[in-house]
Amino acid sequence: MDFGFFTLFESRGDADYAQTFKDNFAQALATEEYGLDTIWLGESHFRPDRAVMSAPLTVASAIAARTERVKLGLAVQVLPLGNPLHIAEEAAIVDHISEGRLEFGVGRSSFIDAYQGFNIPYDESRARFDESMEIIIKAWTNEKFSYEGEFYQFKDVNLVPKPLQNPHPPVRVAVQSRDTFQLVGKMGWPIFIRLQMSVPVVQGLLEEYRVVRQSAGFNGPNDVVLLIPVYVAETEEKALEEPRESAIHQRRAVADLLATAGTQEQYDRLKKVSEADYEEIQKSVIFGTPETVTEKLKYYQEELGITGLALDLNPGGQLTTEQVKKSMRMLSEKVMPNFK
Repeated sequence: MDFGFFTLFESRGDADYAQTFKDNFAQALATEEYGLDTIWLGESHFRPDRAVMSAPLTVASAIAARTERVKLGLAVQVLPLGNPLHIAEEAAIVDHISEGRLEFGVGRSSFIDAYQGFNIPYDESRARFDESMEIIIKAWTNEKFSYEGEFYQFKDVNLVPKPLQNPHPPVRVAVQSRDTFQLVGKMGWPIFIRLQMSVPVVQGLLEEYRVVRQSAGFNGPNDVVLLIPVYVAETEEKALEEPRESAIHQRRAVADLLATAGTQEQYDRLKKVSEADYEEIQKSVIFGTPETVTEKLKYYQEELGITGLALDLNPGGQLTTEQVKKSMRMLSEKVMPNFK
């Protein structure tokens, strides 16, 4: 099981940008100290009261220069918002700076506000994503190539540098809406999932993904990373009480984003999340003692066949760095050894 730490570099209270970066770098860098496997960096735009991670590859480069072992993952780079050749170049450079530790996670995002900010129609997002993926892989694996698509055209370009990892950094695609499980299955890529539906529903979607993936000629078991909020404390009472306000803050933030949902399915899913009280929130998070957290993670491992975790150890971004590091330490010392 790959244990990862997920972060959006969220803003805590009235902290300014400088303090937000200082706090979040301290949390991210603790992953190396406590032996986690991967840092997963999200992407967020135009939300000054929520998060400052508008350039995850830049942050990945900074973390790579300050660490030696932990992998640097994107969760995710929103491909339709950028020029695919620029993204391919920057990712290749991060792969070299990190000496081959980059994990290239990609997606389309569920929110239209970023698309509006960059003046890109959201209804073009899937087609732009498909073209971008094709271009990036071609750029990484060919000395010179040309491309003629609906949105991008390139003639005789030779990307410099090529990635350090051969043939390229591992690719992983975020899936959320029901139809994307089969679409990504046809591409054969490993996936990210969130628990935004019941376990039986997710089981069915993962089975569809597996069948379509194997029918497309991609053999081997599913490779699935689960993104889920987790908080570990000495007692159940502390584990539920300490992250309470932060988790509720996260749900309020989701409510503010309802108007930016790109589809009706996304709106319905977000609305359900935004209306959850704390008792309901606990059904989609793992807050507890090391024993409780271990038991629940093993349940998801067995029921969903997950191979990795992207753990949001600061859901809502309002926990202190000390609280996050304490939870991370307990995770490292008392939970992770049960999966090795």
